[in-house]
Amino acid sequence: MGFEWLALAAAFLWAVASLLSVTPAQHLGTFAYSRWRMGCTSVILATMALFTGGWSTVETNAITAMMLSGLIGIFIGDTALFACLNRMGPRQAGLLFSCHAVFSAILGYFIFSETMSNLELLGSLLVFSGVLTAIFFGRRGQSNNKLEMIKGNVWFGVALGLTAAMCQALGGIIAKPIMQTAIDPVAASAMRMITAFIAHCLFLLSGAKLAKATQPMNRSIFLITAINGFLAMAVGMTLILYALQEGNVGMVALLSSTTPIMLLPILWIYTKQRPNRYAWIGAIVAVLGTGILVG
Repeated sequence: MGFEWLALAAAFLWAVASLLSVTPAQHLGTFAYSRWRMGCTSVILATMALFTGGWSTVETNAITAMMLSGLIGIFIGDTALFACLNRMGPRQAGLLFSCHAVFSAILGYFIFSETMSNLELLGSLLVFSGVLTAIFFGRRGQSNNKLEMIKGNVWFGVALGLTAAMCQALGGIIAKPIMQTAIDPVAASAMRMITAFIAHCLFLLSGAKLAKATQPMNRSIFLITAINGFLAMAVGMTLILYALQEGNVGMVALLSSTTPIMLLPILWIYTKQRPNRYAWIGAIVAVLGTGILVG
């Protein structure tokens, strides 16, 4: 399987996970939900790497870079994303998070001198413009949809989403050189996740009110959180690291930014409300762009 399909598979898993995140994120609060999710995922990934022998591929010089990638891309980035999701809903948070593709492409150009052919550039522009159209205009006619409501200051929500996008891009940029070595992507992903989980635990031990859960954990919320962590982080983020072994940062980020498009049919099934024509136009444009990139 080429890196393009790996990035698209990760985007689909993130779409499913973003919808699964709505209930537990609102129940526990942003920081507590992120902490529980990362804790579950850390155990899953560490165990997977232990059974596959992935830990034996980790060299000393990779540890610092992967820890830094996890601190920025997951601890800060994921927490900001869920704070944005709580305020703006999964679809609009997806719009803002999809900007990580632009940030990644720009950083990849300046840091790694990555370039795209004219056809790849056209496909990339179609993907990104499709994402913008589908999400930005997709709110029209959805006023009764609870998942579309904006809570609190809209600009603070926008700032959280863009912060998440920038941290995701930086996390990928930091991980890229390490992923081009012989390191096992599952072990690399485990290091990033464990670092983020430790950072969350330290934040909780500091006594900060933000770190405490707004409501107690229960069995159903824990189950959803564990499944979410497995799909989005244990599988999704590991697929991204596999993709980074072969593809350039900008291309992987652009393909993984199709998550908001994939959310459309999922939200239609979940809410029983059909997305408007702008959402479908954006989806078609993005699919055409994706076809160019993976063709």
